[in-house]
Amino acid sequence: MKPVVEFDARYSSPGAAATPWADVLEEIARAEVFWLTTVRPDRRPHVTPLLAAWHGDALYFTTGAGERKAANLRGNDRVAVTTGANALRGLDVTLDGAATLVAEAAERAGAASAFEAKYGAHLTSPDGTWAGLGDTIREGGVQLYRVRPEVAFAFAKGGVYAQTRYRFV
Repeated sequence: MKPVVEFDARYSSPGAAATPWADVLEEIARAEVFWLTTVRPDRRPHVTPLLAAWHGDALYFTTGAGERKAANLRGNDRVAVTTGANALRGLDVTLDGAATLVAEAAERAGAASAFEAKYGAHLTSPDGTWAGLGDTIREGGVQLYRVRPEVAFAFAKGGVYAQTRYRFV
């Protein structure tokens, strides 16, 4: 799924150019922590850090059925997922879309493998912080959500600042 790329010169340095979508996917692959924003029943935002992995044409994350984000998603599936550099240099990325609960075994298995490939020993070692998460995803022991972005933004920072929007049609 290739997005329509829209470069916004109004919010960019002179001479800046659009950030290629491939660079955004590289940042997502490199990032270890993401921030998920959901909407509470009273319409206040809820932001929480989590692990996420790109697989196919979507970003995947997990949660327990009793967690605040799961309760929020039952009432409103709209999310924003953000990652990037906690510095004035680098690339920040925001993905907006709907979070869809994944039940199909093959998709769960593919996403679990993507998490294991990305986070390695954190998931695959018996001493890892999230040991066994891949198997828990495969077995359905945790809720797995897919976010296919509808719109995304890349904010390049440093010597040259650039704001790029990606629309998925």
